[in-house]
Amino acid sequence: MLEPAYQADVVVVGAGLAGLSAALRLTSAGVTTAVLEAAPCVGGRMATEKVDGFRLDRIGQLLSTAYPELRRTPGLDALVLRPFAPGVLLHSDGRRHRAGAVAGAGGARSVRGSTRGALHVVRALASAPRPPMPRNTAQRGAVPRARSGAPLGTPVDQARLDAALVRLAQLPVERLLSRPELPAGQALAARGLPARTVDGFLRPLLSALLSDPELTTSSRCADLALRGFAAGRLCLPEGGADVLPELLARALPPGSVHTGVQVTSVSTTAVTTAEHGVFRCRAVLVATDARSAAELLPGLRVPDFHPVTVVHHTTDDPPETGASLLLDADRGGPVAHTAVISAVDPSRAPAGRALISSTVLGSPPDGVDTAVRIHLARLYGTSTARWETLAVHHTREAVPVMRAPHDCRRPVRLLAGLYVCGDHRDTSSPQGALHSGYRASTAILADLGATGSLHHADPLPATRAA
Repeated sequence: MLEPAYQADVVVVGAGLAGLSAALRLTSAGVTTAVLEAAPCVGGRMATEKVDGFRLDRIGQLLSTAYPELRRTPGLDALVLRPFAPGVLLHSDGRRHRAGAVAGAGGARSVRGSTRGALHVVRALASAPRPPMPRNTAQRGAVPRARSGAPLGTPVDQARLDAALVRLAQLPVERLLSRPELPAGQALAARGLPARTVDGFLRPLLSALLSDPELTTSSRCADLALRGFAAGRLCLPEGGADVLPELLARALPPGSVHTGVQVTSVSTTAVTTAEHGVFRCRAVLVATDARSAAELLPGLRVPDFHPVTVVHHTTDDPPETGASLLLDADRGGPVAHTAVISAVDPSRAPAGRALISSTVLGSPPDGVDTAVRIHLARLYGTSTARWETLAVHHTREAVPVMRAPHDCRRPVRLLAGLYVCGDHRDTSSPQGALHSGYRASTAILADLGATGSLHHADPLPATRAA
């Protein structure tokens, strides 16, 4: 039999958020698409490890209900977002302070309903009630009550921060991206925000959102992150980070995604694999991480990366911080932020157990688990000696660096028939990955002139004998 001219309209290399979302938009437009993934499962860095009934995210990136791609991307209608308590808790000078509280009810919400009415007047100082102090503080440790004010400066400073967040929440994205660009730390200082407000609130918040405690990130990218915080609620996907790519993969036609397939080279009309020969097509979309993309596309720039380490603990006696995201404003240890994740999403831990996940930015210290336990004891105000360590996940190339100047809309079309997408082409976030996939699929559809079904895909070639 003669070989077919091509076996799919488009081959997508990589089954992360960017590649899967692009594939779903292509198939929705009638373009037959095959997704090839080297790993044994989809998701890339959006991975979740299952251990004894716990669901442990490898990187633990935060989402926002204000991310537009979460509600625009086909296949994510069933995604349930579990919001953190309004605002964040800041640990400073031995006390906890609530800041940036967001109006709105808690509880699980679907993507379609999660952002309705999200725009709100941000209150920089809205303290949430806390449970009563335990009587036996010798057993539980002294737990300081949440207060408002100290890390944010004077009432005038707080009002200026309030106004800045409100303006960001209302600012159209295109106007935000046209602002002058500086490193985020310099830009915040130039806007008249006092150092105490920047260091006490904005630095720990942006560390959690961007994995960049030094604030070298482009001010435009930092503004996008703050805009998402001000216009919505920080949240987690119910069930773990891998729920997003799994929903996208399930929405594709059966047989579209092929895992365990190592791509060795690409061209505008074919993809060569290590064990399945040549897969012919009309266009190729490289949707891998930045380093793997550069190996397939020589000359593509590889950014620097922020390393991230996530330490997961469990206990049957959790700290009384509820579903709050707790940030260390003092930078008094390795932990940048931490949370009782099972209080946010109960599905991530078995009944009767609490899951506490803590993030360390940069290179982790020697004996990272011991150092994290000591720091968590101060942050939570309770002993961590009997906490059980479930996992320590270190990802050296976790988040692409976005130093100024940073192009948030890097080209996805290299030439007709060859495209690239991923968070390294947009912003280093799930929103950026999804939006990059949207831009790539739009470019492919325009180049193919797709108006309906173009081709019935042939099966992936069988594995060749060694």
